[in-house]
Amino acid sequence: MSRRTVRYYVQEGLLPAPHGVGRGNHYGREHLDRLLAVKAMQEKGWSLERIRGESVPPAEGNVTVTLVPREAWVRLTVAPGIEIHLGSGRRLPPPGRLAELAATCRELFGDGPESAEAGSPSKDGKE
Repeated sequence: MSRRTVRYYVQEGLLPAPHGVGRGNHYGREHLDRLLAVKAMQEKGWSLERIRGESVPPAEGNVTVTLVPREAWVRLTVAPGIEIHLGSGRRLPPPGRLAELAATCRELFGDGPESAEAGSPSKDGKE
């Protein structure tokens, strides 16, 4: 769900306002529970107007939230339209090896969209 949607729901009274002020605002468990309840009601075909009028009790242990560890990633562009993403635990190879990798990618995939189209089958399945 987008930030814009969450802010809209707060504005429309579907969600309580976030904790904090300005850039320091944040949402708690009660916000997540309410969002999940609103989503469930929407899936049942309820209008936002009807949902706004409903008092939704907090979820009681029936919501499973899996926390995914966050990790910083490095994005390397090795050729036009070709990127490699490395997790923060990975070391970058020396510049000479990166240049070799970029050259290999350009050789395999071409230098741009026109090259990719030239090697792909046509609409009738022939090259």
